[in-house]
Amino acid sequence: MPTYYGIKLRLHPQVYEPAEDTFLLAENLAIREGDTALDVGTGTGLIALLMARKARFVLGVDINPLAVELARENAELNGIQNVEFRLSDLFENVSGKFDVITFNAPYLPGEPEEPIDLALVGGKTGREVLDRFIQEVPEYLKPCGIVQIVQSSITGVDETLKQLEKAGLRGKIVARRHVFFEDIVLINATLSDCV
Repeated sequence: MPTYYGIKLRLHPQVYEPAEDTFLLAENLAIREGDTALDVGTGTGLIALLMARKARFVLGVDINPLAVELARENAELNGIQNVEFRLSDLFENVSGKFDVITFNAPYLPGEPEEPIDLALVGGKTGREVLDRFIQEVPEYLKPCGIVQIVQSSITGVDETLKQLEKAGLRGKIVARRHVFFEDIVLINATLSDCV
């Protein structure tokens, strides 16, 4: 059973396995002691479980029911209790506001055909899911909360920064990793009126 950053994980062929994009986020988490956090598209639950080490409470959501089940198993396996996992298409089953919201965005253009595709395919242009996330995220963010988005350069990083600005968020690239034919970037964003 693989271990990432001290967390033991069960994997499933229809759930996105932690990879370079996950690790970039894991190594740059903005979580502070006592925060409440939301991990959108939680997959195996790794990011949510890492945040749970410091956070008061973490909610992990995924549109893939197999991922939600797997993430619950992984929390149990590691004895982590301040985390909850539920089925949700982005914010559909989420209420309340959070200090940190993480999202490893799907970015391949196309239509999902099987559960694993939900983690990778972001709609016709590859941006639909990400753009919807950006539009909706401000209402789930505490006044000086942080949104952390991992995305591929394939989907247009400048476009993401523009969309964030439109949604009233200030975004900046805080980490970048080159993998094969693309750059994976981590963008941190806060509400524009946060001083």
